[in-house]
Amino acid sequence: MGRLHRATLFALYQLTLVAGIALLPLALLTRRFGVQLPVDRAILGLKERYEQTQPA
Repeated sequence: MGRLHRATLFALYQLTLVAGIALLPLALLTRRFGVQLPVDRAILGLKERYEQTQPA
């Protein structure tokens, strides 16, 4: 079960990286209008959770 959880978190982390890269032009455009997309928080949150599941 731990392996499945770790693999799922890794897949979600990778998908958020791809989504972040794909949304970069939109994020740059919205930033000009004072709106910031929270993609960085999603990526960092999943990264931290994935790193917590690593075996010691």
